Amino acid sequence: MEIKDLFVTPIFLIIVYIIAFWVRPLVTNSGNKRYFIPGLSLKIIGAISLGLIYQFYYKGGDTFTYFSYGSKYIWEAFKDHPVKAIKLIFAGSEYANDTFQYASKIYTYGDMSSYFVVRVAGFLDIFTFHTYSATAVLFAAISFSGLWALYYVFYKIYPRQHLGLAIAVFFIPSVFFWGSGILKDSITVGALGWATFGSFNVFFAKRNRIFSLIILLCSFYTIYSIKIYILLCFLPAVILWVLYSRLGEVKNIAMKILFAPIVLLVASLIGYYSIVKVGEESPRYNIENIAETAKVTAEWIHYVSEREGGSAYTLGDFDYSAIGIVRKFLPAIWVTLYRPHLWEVSNLVMLLSALESFILLLFTIFVVYNIGILNVFKKITSNPFLIFCFLFSLVFAFAVGLTTYNFGSLVRYKIPLYPFFVSGLFILLSYRKRERKRSEFDPTE
Repeated sequence: MEIKDLFVTPIFLIIVYIIAFWVRPLVTNSGNKRYFIPGLSLKIIGAISLGLIYQFYYKGGDTFTYFSYGSKYIWEAFKDHPVKAIKLIFAGSEYANDTFQYASKIYTYGDMSSYFVVRVAGFLDIFTFHTYSATAVLFAAISFSGLWALYYVFYKIYPRQHLGLAIAVFFIPSVFFWGSGILKDSITVGALGWATFGSFNVFFAKRNRIFSLIILLCSFYTIYSIKIYILLCFLPAVILWVLYSRLGEVKNIAMKILFAPIVLLVASLIGYYSIVKVGEESPRYNIENIAETAKVTAEWIHYVSEREGGSAYTLGDFDYSAIGIVRKFLPAIWVTLYRPHLWEVSNLVMLLSALESFILLLFTIFVVYNIGILNVFKKITSNPFLIFCFLFSLVFAFAVGLTTYNFGSLVRYKIPLYPFFVSGLFILLSYRKRERKRSEFDPTE
């Protein structure tokens, strides 16, 4: 960060808040508008704080790779010749003669998933004069727009749970901190929110379907371009949500029992086909190579973490065959949701992550204790929306837990699941509250 951050950033903060107060009446109502500005503000605070921590605590990192060794050269190209900057923003992995002097200095050029972040930052830099904190504020605002779209869907389905859903979407520290700055996670979390919004409008609300379909496809493309594994976890969950909702419209109980296995089979086949088609464009995530990708990723991150004295973890020795991977399903989910444990802490950032994981563990136990294990399973399997939330979050938890092997990276990688998993817990808890209210007014008791 530089001196110009002190002058440019306040201007963009004013612009962002003016737009926010103008938009708020259009996208909120009396039940949820109280969360709009606080949610946005936390994202902005998280974005600026992340930059400060990377600068003064980590002395560098991904966010400055994207900015100082990435979008900086798009900005320099823009100052020299705007057309060259536009070419860099839309460039592929090939070098061009007229932009080589800039592209050759960009660390992530050729790594298309990382370069996607550089593209976005480079485009925003044109307006912020390549000012880190101002660009970070815009990243936060973009990410928040997706999270508000996600909250809109959750609130539309469960309006009485507005506070719990707001906590799950906006107020979890990891989400508003790691999902707000100039990082991949800010974009993917926002895109995931828009993907959920698009899915809901296309298949359930059936409003503005063409516009919503465009949003859905753009969101899918964004996630696919940056972190394809998020899409591989999201698609089967959405498909099951849609198909089981259609099954719920059947009134005849016998027909439901008859068609439930068929729906599950169809959902599985469509999900598998979707994964295959998505993976065709990315050899690392092709269905035949995905186990090898998981193995290589986990081993590499663990090696780097051990070499640099990082916070590594392991799931124990196992082979990456289908059976071997399935055996690590529960341990991988546990490490993602509830670790690091407090006794595994080795630094301040890890302590904050451990406290968050511990609170989530306590909340999970509280929900299960109040509902009952069998009732939790019954409520989830009878509710298509809960199936969607928990299927995505648990499959995603398994995927990142199996491949990360470093707590420092895991705290960032797992943030997309938090809004879905924690919202699911709050919705489950609401069933218990409704049952208690009914029993209080039951004249037979």
